[in-house]
Amino acid sequence: MAASAELSPSKILDTINAQDSTLEPTLTTPQDSQINEAKNDVAPTEKRKRDDADGNTNTDDNRSLHPLWKTSLCSYFRKHASCSHGETCRYAHSEEELRPRPDSTWDPTSERGKKALKSVTGEKIAVKDGVMMTELVDDIDGDEDDGFASNQALSKCLVHLPMKWSSENLRNFLNEQGIPFKHAKTKKGMAIGFVTFEDEEQLKSSCKDLEGKQIGNKTIEVADVNPRSFEKKSNSSVPSSGALDDEPNDDSLVIDGSDSKKRSSREVVTPLAHLSYADQLEQKKYSLMQILKKLPRNARKACPNGVPVPEWILKSREIGGLPCNLEGIIESPIVNGYRNKCEFSIGYSMEGKATVGFSLGNFREGVTAVEEPVDCPNISTIACKYAAILQEFLQHTELPVWNRFKNCGFWRQLTVREGRSNGNTDDAETFDGIAEVMLIVQVSTASFDDAQVAAEFKRLAQAFITAATSHCATLPLTALIVQDHQGISNVAPSDAPLHSLAIGAGDPERDESISAADVRIHDYISNLRFSISPTSFFQVNTLAAEKLYSLAGDWACLGPDTLLFDICCGTGAIGLTLAHRVGMVIGIEMNAAAVSDAHKNAENNGIKNCRFICSKAEQVMGSLLKEYLNVPKEQVDDPNICGTVNDIPEDSAGPEPENGKQASHCSENNNSEVENEGPKESTSETGNTSMKQFKNVVAIVDPPRAGLHPTVIKALRTHTRLRRLVYISCNPESLVANAIELCTPSPTEIERGNKDNRGWRRMSSAGLARHRAKSMPISEAFKPIKAMAVDLFPHTPHCELVMLLER
Repeated sequence: MAASAELSPSKILDTINAQDSTLEPTLTTPQDSQINEAKNDVAPTEKRKRDDADGNTNTDDNRSLHPLWKTSLCSYFRKHASCSHGETCRYAHSEEELRPRPDSTWDPTSERGKKALKSVTGEKIAVKDGVMMTELVDDIDGDEDDGFASNQALSKCLVHLPMKWSSENLRNFLNEQGIPFKHAKTKKGMAIGFVTFEDEEQLKSSCKDLEGKQIGNKTIEVADVNPRSFEKKSNSSVPSSGALDDEPNDDSLVIDGSDSKKRSSREVVTPLAHLSYADQLEQKKYSLMQILKKLPRNARKACPNGVPVPEWILKSREIGGLPCNLEGIIESPIVNGYRNKCEFSIGYSMEGKATVGFSLGNFREGVTAVEEPVDCPNISTIACKYAAILQEFLQHTELPVWNRFKNCGFWRQLTVREGRSNGNTDDAETFDGIAEVMLIVQVSTASFDDAQVAAEFKRLAQAFITAATSHCATLPLTALIVQDHQGISNVAPSDAPLHSLAIGAGDPERDESISAADVRIHDYISNLRFSISPTSFFQVNTLAAEKLYSLAGDWACLGPDTLLFDICCGTGAIGLTLAHRVGMVIGIEMNAAAVSDAHKNAENNGIKNCRFICSKAEQVMGSLLKEYLNVPKEQVDDPNICGTVNDIPEDSAGPEPENGKQASHCSENNNSEVENEGPKESTSETGNTSMKQFKNVVAIVDPPRAGLHPTVIKALRTHTRLRRLVYISCNPESLVANAIELCTPSPTEIERGNKDNRGWRRMSSAGLARHRAKSMPISEAFKPIKAMAVDLFPHTPHCELVMLLER
């Protein structure tokens, strides 16, 4: 050890390298022992050599054989002018030390890498702090006299601006500094801005003044703009991390942040169309099984301590981890052209043409390109024809297409709703079995002259009429509705203003004086005629919906003594198709137009044992369950239970049990309550009223993609008389999340507060459901009995899933 103290760390390491290169690993000498002891005494600032799998030390020469050795610049060395790894660092510390990559390219942050990019694209690309600043420029000032070339030469990018600055802040700053400019704007959420100057002299002088300016502790840098015209964007093979730019209303550029130029509307809308229908069903079934396996896993985690794990969770291992048997998937009776509602976006195509079709990607990814609905097998022929008619009209309109970056423009979306015949209509009056068509054109009239808008609407109506009647087989056109929507997204609220346009004479439904809210088309399910308003929900695949509703009714075990709750009922399709099999139907829907349609549908089909409530289910579900299960119901001369649609106002927001009002006038004077143990006769306090109780209480829920509201789940879970629940879901993930709360045993003590919910925003839907289950009031849990899928959406990954829950 005395000798080792006399050796310096550098000499020791040199000796180690020399010994490793000259001696066999099996040889041991006194000097080796001395060196091995010295290895343990190396100063902490030095790093020990790492041995490879063969026991040999990796020397610098061996490291240099790695294909990526010194092919990237060392970011730590570039920032601090030093690196603790020294010569052993795998990254290059200078341009001279940098090596080309295996694909013969250079580090894009290096000088040679920048030159290579310039030689490929022929454009100037500014890279600041590793971020490529790209601007889309095409007449950004909206002046027709200023072309693309002039903006390209007279635009600059300012880097290191305050992140929260708006365009107005940037303009004020330039004015305060006395810097002349023509246009200035910032990028939302980015520390950059773009400035356009009047001429080259102004540009040079302004750039000189701007360079080095301080804003707080930031120094402004001036970079060149990378102009991206549409053709150059689509033909370039070099990827760009372009910043999203505000476009003018008449801009034909398309921001393409992905590979949308390689995609078609067929690939986006019907991604499974390349598979045979049998293969599509197999793929959907496999995907559903993987999602359903999450239910027992998460329910087991949510089981409270000290509470036995439910038997259905234990048995899930015997059926491949599923909560219950997935009994298969029911095929759609019609595979092609099945959609009775199509929503077409209005935007610009990859070639810069105003187009009515489908978006090729997500807006958040910077994709706004729209392509015509060519070869989309789920779209009907008549829907494609009306999209083409509107597209031709847009080529000659004076009003601009909606700009999703500036949130301005006029034309936004076209919705085509179709009503099929019931088979009794003359074929000459239909087009491929379609008897009625409603067109809904979504626009944004803000900041446009009323007279100009009215004139354009007349031209639009005339264009549709002329094209429909001039077709070799006249296209049906029942109503033309204009929806005025000012929001950012095309998803308009249910109360967005509607305006009916006159499309003919002699038909009262086509009279412009008729309110748009009163315009209807009709469709048929199970030989029942349904009225459909412009904004109401109706299943897009009518024939497959018949199978779906029939399956739900069979699983619900309905009978004359059954009280059926149809939650999220829409136009009442489920409840009305099953009304002849139950004692009474209570439908709940928050869309007022859909509730109005449900009332009319019940009346038109002669169904009198249905009541429809216009309200959110979470607001009335608890009181409805209490009312209909605890208050005896009065019988009328008709064998059905009273409470017809004619007795219920359309704007009813639900029952008011606190003041004694019941479902209909025939029970207003009855305040007595008896146990609902089955159908039985009883007498009220007045002695002249005959009563009937419901023995079987069933709920069928068909919620939107987000699933049921937690309050609704709690109401369903805590009411002991509700023994059977049929859940219809268009989003299996939501079904699993809701089933976790419905099927997890209650804790012995309810947890209060949200001490474990700090990261709830990052939780999955199943994780949130587990946490909510811990605060579920003490009640008997449901258990999954069986599940079945119904394919309502061929050629897409989606399908409806039905699950039966009992307790």
